[in-house]
Amino acid sequence: MTKTLSDFQMTSLSGEPMPMSAFAGHVVLVVNVASQCGMTPQYAGLEHLWREHREEGLTVLGCPCDQFGHQEPGSADEIAAFCTARYSVTFPMTEKLEVNGDNANPMWQWLKESQPGVLGTTGVKWNFTKFLVARDGQVIARFAPTDTPESISSEIMRALGTTTA
Repeated sequence: MTKTLSDFQMTSLSGEPMPMSAFAGHVVLVVNVASQCGMTPQYAGLEHLWREHREEGLTVLGCPCDQFGHQEPGSADEIAAFCTARYSVTFPMTEKLEVNGDNANPMWQWLKESQPGVLGTTGVKWNFTKFLVARDGQVIARFAPTDTPESISSEIMRALGTTTA
């Protein structure tokens, strides 16, 4: 049986259960985030997308990860405080997790297998890798860390069904 995003259970940054079924019918942009990365300013663009399009059914889901250059060393409270103070983040965030290796989070394992990277590689290369999940819960696109939220907004709009292109 084919899995969908709704099949996964996560834990929020505050430690609460976060069933992905809560986002059923939404377009979800899943991003591995880090507070001390050169790409950290993408938080601003992610927050803008969330605020602009959540009423149309977009959810941005941030997943803190410390696997790349030890760029997310903080505790859950420190991550939350940083995101709120620096970027006024209000989109949902999961607990800190791993996206690669033997301890990779099961949802991230599924994301990577559903939408492999260049030359079929499944590993996440760096912070701010993004996966776009359609309203039916299937992964429809994978974006590199260097793809900014602004540069992928047309694909997000197409997934939302609000594109004018």
